[in-house]
Amino acid sequence: MREGSLDAPVRHPIDWQDPDFTDRETLDAEMRRVFDVCHTCRRCFNLCDSFPRLFDLIDTSETMELDAVESEDFKTVVDACTLCDMCFMTKCPYVPPHEFNIDFPHLMLRYRVAEHKEGKTPFVERQLAETDRNGELSRPVAPLVNWATRTGNKPVRTLLERIAHVHRDASLPEFHSRTLETLDKSAAPDVDRDAPGFGRKVVLYATCYGNYNNPRMGLATRAVLAHNGVETKVVYPACCGMPKFEKGDLAAVTKNAETVVKTLMPWIDDGYEVVALMPSCALMLKFEWPLLLPNRNDIERLARATFDVSEYIVRLAKTVGLAPALKPLDGGISIHLACHSRAQNMGPKATEMMQLIPDTELHQIERCSGHGGSWGVMRENFEVALKMGRPVAGAMTAESKRYVVSECPLAAEHIRQGMAKIDAAKAPERTYHPIELLAQSYALNY
Repeated sequence: MREGSLDAPVRHPIDWQDPDFTDRETLDAEMRRVFDVCHTCRRCFNLCDSFPRLFDLIDTSETMELDAVESEDFKTVVDACTLCDMCFMTKCPYVPPHEFNIDFPHLMLRYRVAEHKEGKTPFVERQLAETDRNGELSRPVAPLVNWATRTGNKPVRTLLERIAHVHRDASLPEFHSRTLETLDKSAAPDVDRDAPGFGRKVVLYATCYGNYNNPRMGLATRAVLAHNGVETKVVYPACCGMPKFEKGDLAAVTKNAETVVKTLMPWIDDGYEVVALMPSCALMLKFEWPLLLPNRNDIERLARATFDVSEYIVRLAKTVGLAPALKPLDGGISIHLACHSRAQNMGPKATEMMQLIPDTELHQIERCSGHGGSWGVMRENFEVALKMGRPVAGAMTAESKRYVVSECPLAAEHIRQGMAKIDAAKAPERTYHPIELLAQSYALNY
């Protein structure tokens, strides 16, 4: 037996339809096996709140070993996991192919699948995960929804906290009356036929966040790609399922996967590549869907054809080159590498993309923001999320760059809130997706 492993991590298919997957006795035995390995190692103590909670349960038990911890107490460990995948990708020396076969995030997922099957997923959390429905309902009344949910609206946010358990101080995404799909149908930018990338074709998978909450990053991507000769088409058949994945509703996730792959395959057949605007969504298409629906040629082809937006731009720059005329950005950039970008195992592509901007000071931080999707806005998690993200917020406050950037706009806003807690004067008014800064460097209007 080896003490740890230097081999590349390997993930097994998620056998979520096997009855043993959600059998409580089988699940409990596996959790005890894995938790005992974690207890004897403790290398992951500073990654997220799951591990301190686990170790505190053990250390305060009668025997100070796992055998004295009640199984029902494991739920607090599961509830703290944001499924960021950083323990699996960067810390744990016992992931497959090591014989200990530890996949902590997917074990937490398995527990949530069992809870969902038993009807224990809270009603409010299930509703928050209905991102497509929520986006469509909010579109006609977007200004009203945004007014009601802004943090300065204390009466409504206090009521929302009581009813929906969303922390009154947590910043929530805004909604737009016109979606990215709608905007794409009018005034598409001209493709530069003289640019190095001419002849390439891309489907922009809008994602629920890019479609309903932040179409600006999609418009920036479209403008940058057109300027570099790449033809684009925005397509949004359904959410990637990450919000429901986090809640253990894998049947709904695979249903969405079937819808999306059915829509995107004809584009892939026609020579288009797929660019996902959010790192969580790229992660789902490239890695999680093939594990949920293994041995599917269409799912595997989609995974191979999918790129994160920063990944695609960097590849374009390295293979054929980018259009010239990128200009420096005064004031410098602090860039956060999102966990779900790092989990794609593609390298720091957002940083590489920002390095294409000439004569611009760049500060990179590679640590969890603490947000964790809808997890970080909940009443019981928001303060913990700020604590987890404080090293990132602190480093960016100290650097005091003009631009605060993250590949995940939700993480970026969470970091901004953390910076405001440290020094309100140094917190930026807004944050950016890195593609927006590339468009700004090109002086593109979008």
